[in-house]
Amino acid sequence: MKILIADDEKRIRDLITDYLTKEAYQSLEAENGAQALDLFRSHPDIDLVILDVMMPDLDGWTVCRRIRKESDVPIFMLTARVETNDEVFGFDLGADDYIKKPFSPRALIARIKALEKKRLSPGILTAGPLTIDRQARYASLDGVRLDLPPKEYELLLLLTENRDRALSRDQILARVWDFQYYKGMRTIDTHIKKLRKRLGSSADCIKTVRNFGYRFEAEG
Repeated sequence: MKILIADDEKRIRDLITDYLTKEAYQSLEAENGAQALDLFRSHPDIDLVILDVMMPDLDGWTVCRRIRKESDVPIFMLTARVETNDEVFGFDLGADDYIKKPFSPRALIARIKALEKKRLSPGILTAGPLTIDRQARYASLDGVRLDLPPKEYELLLLLTENRDRALSRDQILARVWDFQYYKGMRTIDTHIKKLRKRLGSSADCIKTVRNFGYRFEAEG
């Protein structure tokens, strides 16, 4: 994978680059938003963009918005800001992940590897007893196809794609529901309840993270 790192702090760029090099990934570095856009447009083979939110010339939000008009390349937002509204805003712009500083480089590498695995096998996703066919847009449990309404399917797909990672209700809302139809967090909880019922004995794969959101866990 070729990865573009855009951050105005050289030490952050160097840190990420060192870890990427150890994992045999290629990297490009940009110290501001304008340079990030130039590099992205001049290297069409970039597989992932890591964007700092607060950068000179063009901030990360602007760069993300412009890239999304041209490409569906995965984008990770990197920021020291901790406001939930910022996180939701990033997902609304089309970001695929949101990483808060200070961060663990190993955790970042783990997310990149998960992304790479997903990219190499885009059709079928397996998580424990659950199998999801992304292209056909259906899920099956122990070989039995589940009859899922669109939003339940999208919610289940989001949870399984982020296996073992806690997702906040705001993150789920940003990914699965259109904000203009937002009717409160109870919408998410109601759909989770329905999903658990459909999963039967495997319902405990969906864990509640108290005062935060949900996490999908499964062996195999």
